[in-house]
Amino acid sequence: VQLVESGGGLVQPGDSLRLSCTASGFPFSNSRMNWVRRPPGKGLEWLASIDPTGRATEYADSVKGRFTISRDNAENTLYLQLNSLQTEDTATYYCQYSIQLYGNRSDYRGQGTQVTVSS
Repeated sequence: VQLVESGGGLVQPGDSLRLSCTASGFPFSNSRMNWVRRPPGKGLEWLASIDPTGRATEYADSVKGRFTISRDNAENTLYLQLNSLQTEDTATYYCQYSIQLYGNRSDYRGQGTQVTVSS
């Protein structure tokens, strides 16, 4: 499994960013995918999930209405559109693939992409 996130950067409050995650090594088009983030000094926070078809999405309350998850199965790429960014959105963002095997769940993430929101 390989996941490579990109698209982060330093932005001002109210700005937008589009994060990308290219995936390989597993059946991406048949897999539910997630975005999670880790703010400085804090634990992982789940943000959004998308089903394999791209038609069903779920969001954490903290980002609902501001972030949009999407995917391009032909390109094995997952996206996260971040709008109306706030300082509390500062974090390292990861795409996540999870697999359940013999009752145990394994989570795979890439190296992450840093988003810093500051005026």
